[in-house]
This record gives sequence, C-alpha cells and structure tokens, in this order.
Amino acid sequence: MKKKIPNILIVIPARGGSKGIPHKNVRLLGNYPLIWYSIHNAKESNYDPVVVVSTDNKEISGLSEKYGVQVIARPKSLAEDNVTLDPVVHHAVRKVENQSGKLFDLVITMQPTSPLLTTFTLDKAIENFIENDFDTVISGVNRPHLSWTRRDGDYYPLYKKRLNRQYLPAHIQETGAFVISKREHVTPASRIGPRVSLFEIPEEQAIDIDTSQDWWVAEKELNKKIIMFRVEGYSKIGLGHIYRCLSLFFKLIDHDVFFVLSSKSDLGIAKIKQNHIPYEVITDNSQVTELIRQRNVDIVVNDILDTDADYIKQILSTGVRVVNFEDLGSGANLAHAVINDLYEKQKDGDHYYWGSKYYCIRDEFLLANHYKFKKKPKEILVLFGGTDPADLTMKLLNVVNEMKLKDLHFTFIVGMGYGNVSKLKNIVKKNKLNVEIIQSVKFMTRYMEKADLAISSQGRTMLELASMAVPTILLAQNKRELHHEFGYLKNGFLNLGIGKDVNIATITETVKWLVNTPQIRKQMHNQMLSFDLKKGIKRVLKVIFEEDY
Repeated sequence: MKKKIPNILIVIPARGGSKGIPHKNVRLLGNYPLIWYSIHNAKESNYDPVVVVSTDNKEISGLSEKYGVQVIARPKSLAEDNVTLDPVVHHAVRKVENQSGKLFDLVITMQPTSPLLTTFTLDKAIENFIENDFDTVISGVNRPHLSWTRRDGDYYPLYKKRLNRQYLPAHIQETGAFVISKREHVTPASRIGPRVSLFEIPEEQAIDIDTSQDWWVAEKELNKKIIMFRVEGYSKIGLGHIYRCLSLFFKLIDHDVFFVLSSKSDLGIAKIKQNHIPYEVITDNSQVTELIRQRNVDIVVNDILDTDADYIKQILSTGVRVVNFEDLGSGANLAHAVINDLYEKQKDGDHYYWGSKYYCIRDEFLLANHYKFKKKPKEILVLFGGTDPADLTMKLLNVVNEMKLKDLHFTFIVGMGYGNVSKLKNIVKKNKLNVEIIQSVKFMTRYMEKADLAISSQGRTMLELASMAVPTILLAQNKRELHHEFGYLKNGFLNLGIGKDVNIATITETVKWLVNTPQIRKQMHNQMLSFDLKKGIKRVLKVIFEEDY
C-alpha cells in the first residue's frame, strides 16, 4: 500500500554572527547569497514542504523574505556561540505550529552551509525515510581512511588491518546537509529518535562551509562545467586528435569531462581506456545530441577534422557552446569558436583562431630541456606518428640501408597503430643496421632532446620537435598535411613534400647534405628557438571557456 505523503517542515537555521567567514550567509557564492541555495533546494522539493528560516539577523531576514520563505525571529538567547541547533529548531517548529495551527509529521533541518546539496538528493533521502519508517535520517558522506583516536595520552588505531583506502570499511561522516526527524523527536535537547539511519550523499554535495578554503572549493564546484570531447582516432587519421584532447583533459581537473568516439576509433578507444578516462562509443553522430541532453553538457569540443553544417546545427539546438579543432568544413562557420593551430588564416571571422600560438603541447614538453646543438651529429630520430598510414617508416629504413653511414645511430619510434614492427626488426637484423626500433614510447622528450636531426611527418609531431628545437626534415602523409603552414623553412623545417612521392635517392641525399652542413642545421635550430609554443594550451582553454586573454 502506498504510504501517505507526510506534512513536512524544513527549518533553515542562519545565524548572523559567523566569525570564521564574516557575513557568511549573505555573501555571494557564485551568483547568489549563500542562504539562497538551501532555500531554493527546499522550495523545489516534490514533497511540498513548508520552509522557514530561523535567524537573528535583519539582512538574512530580508533576503529570506525576498526568496519567498517565512522568517522566524530567533531570540538572542538562542543566537549565542555555545547554543546547539536542537533548541533553535524546536523553537522554530513551535512558532510555526502556533502561528499556523498546522501539525507536522517530519521536521528537516537544512543548514545553509551545504550549498551543493541538490533537491534530487534531498527528495531521495525523504523517500528513503518514508519507505523505511525511520525516526531520524542524517546526511553523511563515506570517507574511509586509516584513522586513529587518542585516549589517556596514547594513540589507538580505529581499524583492524591496514588496507588501501578503497578496501577499507565504510566510514560515514555526518554533513550539515540535512537531518530528517519525526516531529515527536524534535525537542529542545535533541532531534534524534531511537531508529537512526545515515543517508550517503555524493562527495561533491557534502561540503560544509566553515572556512575560506571550504568556500573556495564550493565556488569551484559551482563553476564546474560538463564538457564533451567528440574525437576520433584510427589508422587513417592517426592519434593526433586523441593526444590533443588528452592534453586538454589533464588541464580540466576542475570540470567533468568525458570522451565520445565512433566505433571505428579502435586506436583512440584503446588510448582512452589506457588513461582510465570516461568515454562513450557511438555509431552515428545523431547520438551526440542525445548524450548532450542526458548528461546536461555545457561545452562540446569537436576534434574530428571537417564538420558539416547539419551536424553543428543539431548540437547548437541543445544550447551548448561548440568549439572545433582543425575544421575547414561548412560546420566551422556555425561553431562558437574554431581553433586551427596547424593553419595560417584561411577564412574570415572573429571566431577563428589560427596558427601555432594555439598549439596544445603536452605536459612533458613544458618540463623538458630543448636539444643542445652539436656540430657533428650522431643521433637521427625517425618518427611518423601513431599509425603512419603511408608507411614512411619503411621508406626511411630503406634510406638508412642506402646511406651506409655507420657512425650515425638511428632511432625509429613507431606508434601503437603501426603494423610492420616485426618486418622492420628483421630488416635491421639482416642488414646489421645501426638502428633501434621502439614502439609506443612513454616519454618522447627523452629521445628528442638527444636527436641531432629528425625526420617526421607534418602533423602535431613537427610542433613537438619545434618546441625541442630539433632540426627536422618533413615528409607529409597526405595533401592535407601540406597545408599545415608551420612546417616550412621559415620555422626551421626542410620540407620535401608528400612522402610517398619523394624517391629514396632524394631523401638519402638530403639527409647526407644536412648531416654534413652544420651551419644549415644551426640556422634551423635557432629559428625553432625563436618560437614560444608553451603558452598555447592556456590560450586554447580561454577560447573554450570564452574568456578574455
């Protein structure tokens, strides 16, 4: 049988004499005074409670009445520092009952110092209370730790066995979010009945604002955005888009971020899994709008190359902010912002951001020391991205075989999507080449800072090499890469064009010429040193959040 919905009174005690944070209850937290959040959550409840604020402060009274709740004037004797909430709540209940003649079944205390509590959580707790016929339910958060207590000057553990935190038994800590009690248990001395339960609330809703640090954390939570990265990574397009979004992800710890990939992005999904990042797999772009609505997304970042207008219109219909990378398609005209870090200006529009100043460099490059030029080269680095769709790696191994330069050591780095590793190693072994083959390195900078010369494709790797000031020969994977304007001589690169169209003899002679021409390599090195690529990610984040910079 369905249980009767009880008459509920919610009492919000809000004293004016806060010392930890002066005028705490009326200060603006985000866009509203602190007191507003508890009033708003209480009034929005599906259980239609009567909501009152108990206070001794005229400013709190004025704001409370403005937000549509009754104020119970708290006598001075109940506003002292040493007074607990029990007599305060009892006083408010008796006042409301006497004034209205209404009898209440439940009394809920909600402290204004818990602004992150949601109405949804409050209603779930009330439902739990009703369904289980408790006398009292107190909000709590599970924070298991290796805890100790002190007795008679000595310390004693509050655990039986030392375990990692995730394996410790539950340790529920009370929060100030709510105390729900049957009316008969609300007295001047207590609000706790004999049958008590704790209702666990999410960690992000559990904060009690007592200190300035608590306030800072609460503001961070209130400003948190839900961000969707719509990204792709598979053999044909490589993993550059995945790496860029990962670089941004690790800078967005203040926000809720998840990735969305199509089912064809096998390599991208594997990389995301490897980093333990939340993700969704879709089969069609129409599913993106569904996810936006389900997750209440605020910002969508598309890193899927050119977009079409219909796709962007669908996303915009949800009211989110849309930011695209490497987009020259019809959808780019409709996005709020388009960041093309590999291209010089190709379209007009204030929402376009062009050039290498918006390159998102990975953290390891921010911390690394750049290559120190050496007149006589010894180490050549060969790397063509995560998948190398044109198999330029194999072509370069043939170049090494042709050169017969035993005093040079070559390091070939191939990505997780490259499929000919065994074949490469067999050729190296058979021809006794001074070559090391490495797959999927963790710290690329260790190899770049030792390289006297690099041979690379014309994607994001070239910008990493530029940040390390490594003189580089470029071989583009495709025509699109040729439009990456940064990869030319003015920026320290020797560009040979589309790699599959350049014959082995030309590459061989170019490498030999650069090895034996230190003044050219020095000039390339110096040109790269003149660029500052380390501030790009900060610029990009400002664009994403529509901030001035």
